[in-house]
Amino acid sequence: MRVATLGLDTSCYTTSAALVIGGILAYDGRAPLQVSKGHVGLRQSEALFQHVRNLPRLIEAACDGARRESCDIVAVAASAWPRRVEGSYMPVFLASAGYGRALAAALGVPFLETSHQEGHVAAARWSSGLKPDGGYLALHLSGGTTELLSVKSRFQLELLGATDDLNAGQFVDRVGVALGLSFPAGPDLERLAGGGEPGRVSLPVAVRGLRVSFSGPCSAAMREIDSGARPADIAYGVLECIGKSTGAICREGLRLTRARDLLVTGGVASNALVRHIIAHEVGRAFPDASLHYAAPEHSRDNAVGCAVLAWRVHVEERQEVQDEVEEGKE
Repeated sequence: MRVATLGLDTSCYTTSAALVIGGILAYDGRAPLQVSKGHVGLRQSEALFQHVRNLPRLIEAACDGARRESCDIVAVAASAWPRRVEGSYMPVFLASAGYGRALAAALGVPFLETSHQEGHVAAARWSSGLKPDGGYLALHLSGGTTELLSVKSRFQLELLGATDDLNAGQFVDRVGVALGLSFPAGPDLERLAGGGEPGRVSLPVAVRGLRVSFSGPCSAAMREIDSGARPADIAYGVLECIGKSTGAICREGLRLTRARDLLVTGGVASNALVRHIIAHEVGRAFPDASLHYAAPEHSRDNAVGCAVLAWRVHVEERQEVQDEVEEGKE
């Protein structure tokens, strides 16, 4: 009998479920949360309601996929917190953690609590082909996170650098909505920036060591809107600012840790222009550094990382132990 693992994630943006069979992604279901035009997000209670409504059909689809392949689900993993640190909490993750725990109990299989951030890193590592479990840096850019991490192992992520105010995704969404784009504004802002002219709107880069600020650049972008600057040029300026700012803290992190592998993930990190600028900023200081990117669909919020972590912990590692036992008998 082939076996599978199921992952669940309920972020501030997306309800997600994923199924891994034989170490290969077999199902990747997502339901973006619905936000009224002109708004820049949902209250936690509204997001939680949508997750409770979305999860049953995504779980049913994943389970149907397992049945079609004649697979037993042998472990369930779900995001329970934003980060694996004391005090990290968001009500939205009660949905994935609660459904995951109940489903694991019903199936009689292990349940693995992960953090949303661990899932992002695991999905990106799996998607990019980066091999080691640790010994590299990870840049996590999203609506709720702008952090540079030193990855020691799958479940040990040490914070190196971060924002002092707005996250990169909040910067994108505030300017995007002010330009009349829908929330979340990332995809539309990227398309708009495609028609922008470099240098026409130059926003300040506010970086000190491993700390970055986007509140000043956001205010500067709003002033550009008020002054009548072309929306495409403003969009380009926002993404350029994010790329240069986060590229700068990556350079500092690489200098301090002497790591030479950098994994880039998160919804904002799926943006091609941001990736290009980060690569340029890092490469001019550290030409020997290797940047690893997930496919854009695996940079955005997903449950793939949860399913991959469940597979690694409850299938591959157990098989490795069994192999060692068998070798010891010979």
